[in-house]
Amino acid sequence: MTGFDMMPFIVSLGPWKWVILGAVLLALELAVPGAFMMWLGLAAVLVGLISFVVDWSWQAQLVAFAIFTAASVPLWRRFARKVDPQLESPFLNRRTEALIGRVFTLEKPIADGVGTVRIDDTIWRVNGPDTDAGNRVRVVRADGANLTVEPA
Repeated sequence: MTGFDMMPFIVSLGPWKWVILGAVLLALELAVPGAFMMWLGLAAVLVGLISFVVDWSWQAQLVAFAIFTAASVPLWRRFARKVDPQLESPFLNRRTEALIGRVFTLEKPIADGVGTVRIDDTIWRVNGPDTDAGNRVRVVRADGANLTVEPA
């Protein structure tokens, strides 16, 4: 019993083997994103498209694939630098930085340099000069979950 011999099958595909390889690599990029397989896939598709027009050896096809793959990295970096990502939430994962400059009312007085303010549904610990509860304070610095305030 003979097994299925892959090499004659792959050779029989002609230029389509590169297009299929490119499609598989692009699908892998969708499954495991990271912008790496995409460039390999695009290089394979490009070699396949050129192979429909030019009859070249498999060695030349491999060299072209390697060149296209290597050239895609600097091209991508050049393109990526020009793209200016517009952040929808510039303070995402930096919530405390969004509080700097805002004014709040002290919930508990600042005694011995420590007090609290309520911001939305959260009680925040604040540091600053001793101030009575109910007074307005401005956030001047954020350090982790601690806010430094001054009288407003």
